[in-house]
Amino acid sequence: MATVADRLFNFSAGPAVLPLPVLERAREELLSLPGVGMSVLEISHRSKAFDEILDRTLADLGRLIGIGDDHELILLQGGASLQFSMVPLNLLQGQSGAADYIVTGTWGRGGLKEARRIGSAHVAWDGEATGYDRLPQADEIKLSDHPAYVHITSNETIQGVQWQRLPAVAEAPLVCDTSSDFLSRPIDLSRFGLLYACAQKNAGIAGVTAVAIRKDLLERSADSLPAMLDYRTFVAKGSRPNTPPVFAIYILGLVCDWLLNEVGGLEQIAAQNAAKAAVLYDTLDASGGFYRGHAAEACRSTMNVTFRLPSADLEQAFLAEAASHGLSDLKGHRSVGGIRASVYNAMPEAGVLALRDFMLDFKNARG
Repeated sequence: MATVADRLFNFSAGPAVLPLPVLERAREELLSLPGVGMSVLEISHRSKAFDEILDRTLADLGRLIGIGDDHELILLQGGASLQFSMVPLNLLQGQSGAADYIVTGTWGRGGLKEARRIGSAHVAWDGEATGYDRLPQADEIKLSDHPAYVHITSNETIQGVQWQRLPAVAEAPLVCDTSSDFLSRPIDLSRFGLLYACAQKNAGIAGVTAVAIRKDLLERSADSLPAMLDYRTFVAKGSRPNTPPVFAIYILGLVCDWLLNEVGGLEQIAAQNAAKAAVLYDTLDASGGFYRGHAAEACRSTMNVTFRLPSADLEQAFLAEAASHGLSDLKGHRSVGGIRASVYNAMPEAGVLALRDFMLDFKNARG
């Protein structure tokens, strides 16, 4: 039987490392949920057992993100990629203004592409010219007249840039894809008209997506929308218009419980995440150019540390040797190459320190 000692340090961008207590509890309860007599993989989505799991998960998640009376919190399937379409289907159709997109990387560009299939979309800023290595200055953002909404990606997983301060969007609803830094830091939900996040970065496993939407925006959804593409369907049916991803919701609930009762909340996890990322960025900055970070310093992500080495051959050697040291999934996204260390909530400090030590040794040997 595998043990904790067999585990590698998993730096994958997603599906990503899970908290060890979550894995251990899931293993303990997998054969039979306490008091239920069957596995969570077997229970009915209409059972009392799942009622309790869903209610507790939504309550704990709402507590973490500060849900209030102005927003609805729902769980869906389809990942963030489906939200690229659902957002404009529900919020853009029938509106006089365009949907504005501030494009800071690959995922923001993907959202823009889907919005254009549905209606008028305006590019308020696009960082492609510099390889998406930074975020815009306030005076660079050119919003359209009366936008239906303004869309941002809070953390670009591929390029490693992250918003530290939200852009000013006047009265327009701010829509945010927060998939890769969801639950990694406190948020002010009142600033958002809608935010969405797939779970498989910081919140659990693939299969469930969280959406928090301001109640007044639900009125924009047209009755002609297919039911499963209408946010109102999920609100009315309590996130169960059909069979939901029971196991993924169960794991999301365990992660929320871990954050609340073992970590102490989002302020505490944010401090841990900042400290972990600082270890790696300090190593980059002290390398004399051997390691070159992709993101501009003021825009660096605390979730995805992206960097290059002096040559592609050195990058391949780095990846191979890192793997032999138990440092897994450090290869950058196929569209940009290089190295990417994803240091999400569940990445232990020991993993970051092991990577730091390897980076120092590799530079000393090859630099």
